[in-house]
Amino acid sequence: MKPDPIRLELMKNAFAAIADEMAATVVRTARSSVIKEAMDFSTGLLDPGGNLVAQGLCLPVHMGSFPPTLATVLKKFDGQIRPGDVYALNDPYLGSGLHLPDIFVFKPIFFEDKLLAFAAAIGHQTDIGGRVAGGNACDNTEIFQEGLRIPPLRVIDQGKPVDAFFDILRLNVRVPETVIGDVNATIAACTRGERALIALAKKHGAEALVSDMANLLDYSEAVTRSEFAAFPDGTWEFEDFLDDDGFSEDPIRILARIIKKGSDITVDFTGTSPQVKGSINLPIAMTQSSVFACLRSVIDPNLPTNSGFMRPIHVIAEPGSIVHPISPAPVAARGLTSMRVTEAVWGALAQMLPHKVFACGAQGDFGVTIAGYRAEQRPFVLLEFLFGTWGGRPNKDAIDALSSLAVNYSNTPVEVVEREQPIRIEEYAMRQDSCGAGKFRGGMGLVREYQLTGVDEAVLQVRSDRQKFQPFGLKGGNPGANAANRLREADGKEIALPGKFMRTFKRGERYRAQLAGGGGWGDAFARAPDMVWQDVLDEKVSRDSAARDYGVVIGADGVLDALGTERLRSARRAAE
Repeated sequence: MKPDPIRLELMKNAFAAIADEMAATVVRTARSSVIKEAMDFSTGLLDPGGNLVAQGLCLPVHMGSFPPTLATVLKKFDGQIRPGDVYALNDPYLGSGLHLPDIFVFKPIFFEDKLLAFAAAIGHQTDIGGRVAGGNACDNTEIFQEGLRIPPLRVIDQGKPVDAFFDILRLNVRVPETVIGDVNATIAACTRGERALIALAKKHGAEALVSDMANLLDYSEAVTRSEFAAFPDGTWEFEDFLDDDGFSEDPIRILARIIKKGSDITVDFTGTSPQVKGSINLPIAMTQSSVFACLRSVIDPNLPTNSGFMRPIHVIAEPGSIVHPISPAPVAARGLTSMRVTEAVWGALAQMLPHKVFACGAQGDFGVTIAGYRAEQRPFVLLEFLFGTWGGRPNKDAIDALSSLAVNYSNTPVEVVEREQPIRIEEYAMRQDSCGAGKFRGGMGLVREYQLTGVDEAVLQVRSDRQKFQPFGLKGGNPGANAANRLREADGKEIALPGKFMRTFKRGERYRAQLAGGGGWGDAFARAPDMVWQDVLDEKVSRDSAARDYGVVIGADGVLDALGTERLRSARRAAE
């Protein structure tokens, strides 16, 4: 019999609500700003076989990481899964596909002696030990330098914490109260999910819930295939580049080839650069997850986010490439490459679905860590990922100062940073003229400037990109402005810094992160002059840029010169 569609809709929302309740629990109970403010975590509900049933409103690029990670746990603890247990794992070469700061926890949910599901959560920890605070350094050369590796472990044994695990974690991280507090927050979220699902089982019965999960996965696959079938068949490819890996100056190619046939889509990364010396290698599970996030963004937003949606999607990546590294390649800063993977996939999708995909924005290319010791050798670690803006869209301008569709990230408010850390944020602003010109302009890049206040020196470690390769425009739109790193020394001298570096940061110095701007969509000379004029009035675009990039003349009095604009645009078109 076909499942009842009304019941299916109700259960879909019930499972999603449980995952969202778990996410709310993490926010309420976590200690670090990277989790409770920036929301760098995810929650999910998986069936007994390890299939994702629902994901909380968290990070889309995490959606594909839960099933392979849980599969590793199930393989190790086959036949030993018990009520009250919690399992943890962070090793990217043992299933997680992320990096060491991302600690997964899984809690089996039993009802009347039957395994119903697993509650799952992942949190990006502020520190995971290793040679550089924050666990995000680019200049590691093997994973052994990157911090504490956790194989699949039972960390709660039938309701009792396994002291050995927490003792080892406490001894190996710089801010143990914060890290252990955040791990406990994810465990608490799983307990919340357990209670909610058991309440649902008491109402509907265990067998019915397991059947509902299976029906929901089949429904999600059917709807996804229906949407994919409506897309044109064919092959499209796009390449984008990372500036370098921090060791070599050679650019790193990401080639995404989309092959659509019937209701299946394959994304083939053959031709992508080999794995690199630095820590920006991207484990295969995260490559797959990045692909899922991109394809999820071009179909019905009401579709459930689960393993059923993933079934028609296939990813090909050569072992030994930067998108499928082989151990012991370092992966701490793999988030940078995941951003570029999504941009390459979107670039290919833009050719396939030009009415759906926007130009390239500025994603989480900047990872900033400032760490050191206060008085009495009390450690501090500031870990931030700076997200910038969207690219121009096929029918409207970009949204300024918003993280991408792939990474639903938030910023850490200035007030929080300054309250918790010996740091002052001197400037947090948007960059005029950083937006790529187009019929629909790209978004503005951001600026964030840091200075030490309560300590004399600290380690400043930055993972950034887009100093060489600008965010691309589409349909004739201009690229967004390049990113930059600047350091103003105590004597006022300003120096340029590379995209990836680590150095001593001294009191009196100012570090300035300048994020790239978003690419434009469409011919800039097709943009309505009054829209350019409004951007000039809003100080998003300068008068010089209005004339140079849009062919729009704004007089010295700040008034739009319609006749001058018509003449300038006609002359520029004739010259071209």
